[in-house]
Amino acid sequence: MIKYAVKYLKNTFVPLKCPENVNLDDGQLILARTEKGEEVLKAFLVNSEVAKRFEDSQKTPAPFDFIRVMTQEDMMLLEELKKDEVTSYFKCKDLVKKHKLNMNLVQCRITFDRRKISFYYTAPERVDFRELLKDLTQVFKRMRIDLRHIGVRDESSIMDGTGICGKPFCCSSYLRKFESINVKLAKDQGMPIAPSKISGTCGRLLCCLTYEYSNYIEAAKGMPPVGSTVMTPTGLGKVCFIQFLNNSVAVKFEDGKIKEFKKSDIEMVDADVNVDIDVPRITNYSTDEKVDAKQLKQLEDDRNSSTGNV
Repeated sequence: MIKYAVKYLKNTFVPLKCPENVNLDDGQLILARTEKGEEVLKAFLVNSEVAKRFEDSQKTPAPFDFIRVMTQEDMMLLEELKKDEVTSYFKCKDLVKKHKLNMNLVQCRITFDRRKISFYYTAPERVDFRELLKDLTQVFKRMRIDLRHIGVRDESSIMDGTGICGKPFCCSSYLRKFESINVKLAKDQGMPIAPSKISGTCGRLLCCLTYEYSNYIEAAKGMPPVGSTVMTPTGLGKVCFIQFLNNSVAVKFEDGKIKEFKKSDIEMVDADVNVDIDVPRITNYSTDEKVDAKQLKQLEDDRNSSTGNV
């Protein structure tokens, strides 16, 4: 039975192979042997239900080998390692600048055994870093060097941060797979079509736009379209906007007044009334931002937004 797991890259939990005589606390730092080498990870207790799912699943990653609990000496070495990662990051950044490469260095990671150093970067196109690699091998001797091209969404997931909702980024807390997102999702949910309102730190559309979209689609079933004529308890009017989640419809009358009715209180009719409908309120948000088609297309751009190469 699996007792422990560690949280690894892309919010994946990997079983931890521990000797029977080892007892760990939830959230305890341990040293484990991973595919990259020796790494410091946080161990979590696995309850019986999760353990059963781990064992029954065909997609459960191969377990990592437990080495030891982090000692006081290990923690001091880890602190030095983190400082070296920062120093190495800037050394690599200077070399990138020297070779005039169109790449944005994101992060540097060094394994605890100092046998491998990884540099993560984003780039709009393929980068020829052969000359850069030659210089890096001279600077970081006796270490395997790994240059990894990642997407802008991957960058946000490994850097962590807080979203506009005030909570940690979904991509760095629990989200494991990035869905394809387009501006239509924002429009259908009545979001302001302004880059600062519907995009995340990564510069792409918010992942959370997909979370409630199916609810909006379900709520929209049977709703009269904007501009259609309806009979209400007050009389004939035209639908000017819809509140999907409230299951209500706003109707504009010939005298210019607007009233809101429940969907069950109105009925679509084949008639014409002298009512002008402005731009539907669902997309009529006041904003100081000037938005063009090119900007919106960039928000939707999925090319290299996520490479899965973390």
